[in-house]
Amino acid sequence: MVTEIANENSAYRSALRELTKVSGEPSWLRALRGRSFDQFEGVGFPGVEQEEWKYTNVAPIMRTKFTPVVNSNGTALSKRNGLAPFIYEETRDSAFVFVNGIFREDLSSCKGLSGVVALDLNDALQISEYETVIRESLERNANSDNNGFELLNIALFAGGLFISIPRGLNLRTPIQLQFVSEPVKAGAPAAVFPRVLIVGKKNSAATIIESYRATAEGIYLTNAIVDLVLDEGARVQHYKVQRESAGASHIAKTRADLGRNAGYDTTTINFGAALSRHDIKVTMDHEGASCSVDGLYMVDGSQHTDTHSVIDHRQPHCTSRQLYKGILDGKSRAVFNGKVFVRHGAQQTDAQQTNKNLLLSSEAQIDTKPQLEIYADDVKCTHGAAVGQLDDDELFYLESRGINPSLANNMLTYGFAEEVIERIKIDSIKRELDEAVLNRLHTSL
Repeated sequence: MVTEIANENSAYRSALRELTKVSGEPSWLRALRGRSFDQFEGVGFPGVEQEEWKYTNVAPIMRTKFTPVVNSNGTALSKRNGLAPFIYEETRDSAFVFVNGIFREDLSSCKGLSGVVALDLNDALQISEYETVIRESLERNANSDNNGFELLNIALFAGGLFISIPRGLNLRTPIQLQFVSEPVKAGAPAAVFPRVLIVGKKNSAATIIESYRATAEGIYLTNAIVDLVLDEGARVQHYKVQRESAGASHIAKTRADLGRNAGYDTTTINFGAALSRHDIKVTMDHEGASCSVDGLYMVDGSQHTDTHSVIDHRQPHCTSRQLYKGILDGKSRAVFNGKVFVRHGAQQTDAQQTNKNLLLSSEAQIDTKPQLEIYADDVKCTHGAAVGQLDDDELFYLESRGINPSLANNMLTYGFAEEVIERIKIDSIKRELDEAVLNRLHTSL
């Protein structure tokens, strides 16, 4: 099996060799890349025999001969005005653009981000203060129980981004991380490996928008990792909007480590990709930390979406809230696995977790598994899941007032999605998602 993996992934090995030639990269990072790739060749991509991947089969990714993108040569997107459809009105002067997973400073703008440190990871590694933070993050994550996708990202990320929000800065302007995929060359599906590290210093505050789009339909793989480290009292509002190509595969990991009294609120919207998987891990290892982890997935046709979340309460007096909603049509399938850990000594934890799903087709499937693991006695924890169809009484009520059945169906579906969308505080995102939902329903306001 190992030999088979090695033969199939020779393109990944070639990409690794190219990355090790990058001038100025520290020796510890080159060694880390090599170790991670060796581990990847040993374990391969995760399979359905593993509990965490039981309902998500990544065999199509394994079978596809992707070409890893490790430099920006040959990209056609060279003028910033070509990005206009992808940049939100609120972030015209605060958008960091990645093309095929590689940060493009020439396409980015940070005029509205006075005081914020934002550097290509390679440049940040040349500054000792930032190198220490980056190394701690990479090595800590590399030593965790990673699957093949995470190991491959550590080995092959190129041109990542480092952002640091200074102590006490309340950043009013949202920061957009815009990931754009475009064809590299005919007949060669690309594999891209975005990597971002965001540090929120003590008592800072910021809003991050992470968005994924493609310039054209096609087959490609996005394998992304975004890490956030929030110091004492830091607060981050994080939105993720995934609208990849209909033929794409999107595998992503988000990790947030929260300091004392830090706050992390995130809303994830998954509409795109043929196959998508998002792992979210929030670690609260200091008292008083809090998080809100919300999301909406809306899939149809043969789309498959998978959300795995871990909210880890390690210290007392921490709070977490989670609401995930799913709308499934056609022969689509969704997976939700949410774990809330309450460790020994994490007294007075307050945790709530809810997953609700609306099936619009008799052929759609949902596998939902909210979990609580509690090892402390003075806690308040609840969790639940619901799967259902549109309510006949509500449909009848609308139809009895002259609304045709199709529109009544769409109105109730829209209302189901709006509970999550209304929590978004960026007007441009709300408008975009309203339009996307209504287009899926073939209706209008």
